[in-house]
Amino acid sequence: MNNSLVIGSRGSKLALTQAGIVKAQLELLDPSITVRIEIVKTSGDVKSEPLSVIGGKGVFTKELEEALLAGHIDLAVHSLKDLPTIVPEGLTIAAISKREDPRDALVLRSGNTTKIASLRDLPRGASVGTSSPRRLAQLKYLRRDLDIKDLRGNIDTRLRKLDEGQYDALVLACAGLRRLGVDNRINLALPPAEMLPAVGQGALGLETRVDDEQTNKAVAKLNHKFTQIACTAERAFLRSLGGGCQLPIAAYAIVREKKIRLDGLIAEPQGLRIVKDRIVSGLQEAEQLGAALGERLLENGGNELLASAP
Repeated sequence: MNNSLVIGSRGSKLALTQAGIVKAQLELLDPSITVRIEIVKTSGDVKSEPLSVIGGKGVFTKELEEALLAGHIDLAVHSLKDLPTIVPEGLTIAAISKREDPRDALVLRSGNTTKIASLRDLPRGASVGTSSPRRLAQLKYLRRDLDIKDLRGNIDTRLRKLDEGQYDALVLACAGLRRLGVDNRINLALPPAEMLPAVGQGALGLETRVDDEQTNKAVAKLNHKFTQIACTAERAFLRSLGGGCQLPIAAYAIVREKKIRLDGLIAEPQGLRIVKDRIVSGLQEAEQLGAALGERLLENGGNELLASAP
């Protein structure tokens, strides 16, 4: 029996760190297994335009999935928030890892010791860097006066641009900063009431071939049940709004005491209007819960936002 496994990863520092975490966990669970990481360049790594222009979430996953289907790799490690809700035929999400901090982080320039307890504490007209339509809409909804500037590049590049004075603040995912060991740069972990996270934010999706029993058996041990349930509800919510939806969407589920609480929102791109709601159900109904919340938001104004979307 071949007891080796090839992990496919994007080449960014964060992606390789995440692949390395999965590699270490697999080797710890089964010391007889040999795991190596292979870099796969994706469309999102070589194009500089905004994601909405170059194809949305799938630009970070398409080439990895093609490498999986071709048998060049055995496992693709994705930031789950980048993985489309429809998985190609022949592939499966074999496991979802235990979630890191799902919140967004407000990051100020290095050395800035200003105490910030809320986005409302930012100076009037402050320039905030983000490349995320979801973050932009929620920032503008809270603070019309903020100057939201586009931001691309890996985390190191983004932090350098901030410290050079190109921005007054950035909004980044807490999970990436923590995994890279630069969580000291988090000035404020934004509460979901102010900044609802992206679907699946903080979790890793481990994608494999459906018929690869050996890899699936090894990878299944890394699945975190409560994270999987929460992310199933979030992804069902996103799926219910349609794969082609270009509006900012956010969702965050919490699993507690045999219940799932799911918050979701749909926003007008400039934050002029946000439709949001919350729904609670049992652990066995994650898929139905997400679909039900999506339907509720559409009925309560989401359809009007979709109709007005470009």
